[in-house]
Amino acid sequence: MRPMAQIAMVMNLDKCIGCHTCSVTCKQAWTDRRGMEHVWFNNVETRPGPGYPRRYEDQETGRGGWELNRRGALKLRAGGRLRRLAGVFHNPGLPAVKDYHEPWTYEYRNLTGAPPGDDHPVAGPASHLDGKPVKTRWSSDRDDDLAGAPAHGDLDPMLERTRRKAEDKVRFEFEQAFTFYLPRICEHCLNPSCVAACPSGAMYKRAEDGIVLVDQDRCRGRRMCVTGCPYKKVYFNHATGKAEKCTMCSPRLAAGQPTVCSETCVGRLRYLGVILYDADQVTAAAETEDEKALYEAQLGVFLDPEDLDVRRACEAAGISRDWLEAARRSPVYKLIHTYRVALPLHPEYRTMPMVWYIPPLSPVVDALSGTGHDGEDAENLFAAIDTLRIPLAYLAELFTAGDPAPVRASLEKLAAMRSHMRAHNLGEEPDARTAAAVGMTPAQIESMYRLLAIAEHEDRYVIPTAAVGDARRLEESALPEGCSLDHDGGPGMGGDGPFGQDSGRKLLPLMPVENSRPLRRRQTAGTPEKAKET
Repeated sequence: MRPMAQIAMVMNLDKCIGCHTCSVTCKQAWTDRRGMEHVWFNNVETRPGPGYPRRYEDQETGRGGWELNRRGALKLRAGGRLRRLAGVFHNPGLPAVKDYHEPWTYEYRNLTGAPPGDDHPVAGPASHLDGKPVKTRWSSDRDDDLAGAPAHGDLDPMLERTRRKAEDKVRFEFEQAFTFYLPRICEHCLNPSCVAACPSGAMYKRAEDGIVLVDQDRCRGRRMCVTGCPYKKVYFNHATGKAEKCTMCSPRLAAGQPTVCSETCVGRLRYLGVILYDADQVTAAAETEDEKALYEAQLGVFLDPEDLDVRRACEAAGISRDWLEAARRSPVYKLIHTYRVALPLHPEYRTMPMVWYIPPLSPVVDALSGTGHDGEDAENLFAAIDTLRIPLAYLAELFTAGDPAPVRASLEKLAAMRSHMRAHNLGEEPDARTAAAVGMTPAQIESMYRLLAIAEHEDRYVIPTAAVGDARRLEESALPEGCSLDHDGGPGMGGDGPFGQDSGRKLLPLMPVENSRPLRRRQTAGTPEKAKET
């Protein structure tokens, strides 16, 4: 056993309202500069839909993730070293600009600098790449709320796979369709294919918390990592010539604070916590031959933080007691392993993703209520799960490599929780058979409800306090002294780069640990009165 710790995230899709607040705040914090106009470390997709970049899930074209060779061992879909070397100057697996969108802005100078005349000046869109007028055709949220479903819904690769397996095709007539929102960030995988694909060693997985990062000094802009990531969450900055990706807001985590997307989420749908896993079992789990068994294989990699043998092994491996205590209180471990309501996104990519999702149940309740039936009755909900307008098979293609059983089990537990708590709210005695039908006890149902529905800030985000002790060292390591790109006219933090103003890599303002602690107390105060006291 080789225990390691990983910061992981769970998102409850039942709570996502598609407001894009998480995307906007992440954009403002991390990618609001030249060369990053098309980059969304966090984006919210309407499903069914082609996703962002368009059709990123089509690995026959994108060549991301892992596959098994003839001997049953892992190999990159993008090919071995020789194949990747041959594609240094021509890599057909990269998304094109049109798959993101050509970055553009309005020509405001036409408004502010137009001479007097009889016609009203117009500020048309102009490309950020070449400055020429451009016709906007696509963006990160062009298919938002079914707006593009009639034209673009058929581009969804998961829908194509579902249609091949189902006799009844999913239709996009408005009265026959319902949608759900899927927020996406980097998965910070246990077996990241982007790290394996990087020829310069710039991509790495941090040992202390499992976050996958890019060393900007070592990156040579080969873009192999963009191809290698099956989720297409590594982006190329055309201004600096470097790859960039989600950092899981590592400076905030180091100061004991949740990620920006978690902190600003309107629906409070995100959970952060520590998961312990056996690093020696990751490769064996990823090499599981049957794709439908990959979900259970990844569950088998996780270690129980209550197990005394596991705790001894963790202490021997240098994992601090603060991290062990955080793993014991982790809401992520409870949702993934204890209650088993959270599922991984595309386990068939064999990267062992560490951002998991609770599938949506709310549309089922609304559909039942619209027919005059009791939308909170457990028997009605159990029966309706099999008759979703978007088939259960579609959710299975997203979360369990096509196996509907784990998805149905998750939805049944959520349905049982709704029925059980409805009885509580009406002053009735909950039927114990409802919890037993999904393999849970009434106490477990109520504990899961407290976590999913009414959890406080400190219950949703259990971040090890030991990280605060390292925050000063991490801050100092981010200072610009000695940066290899910091020279006159260079793209480092000391000035503008060769591609014009703001093309250099600029350091975001750091938050000292001394300031982060009172801020965190205000965030977790619960009431404005208590916040004023801090």
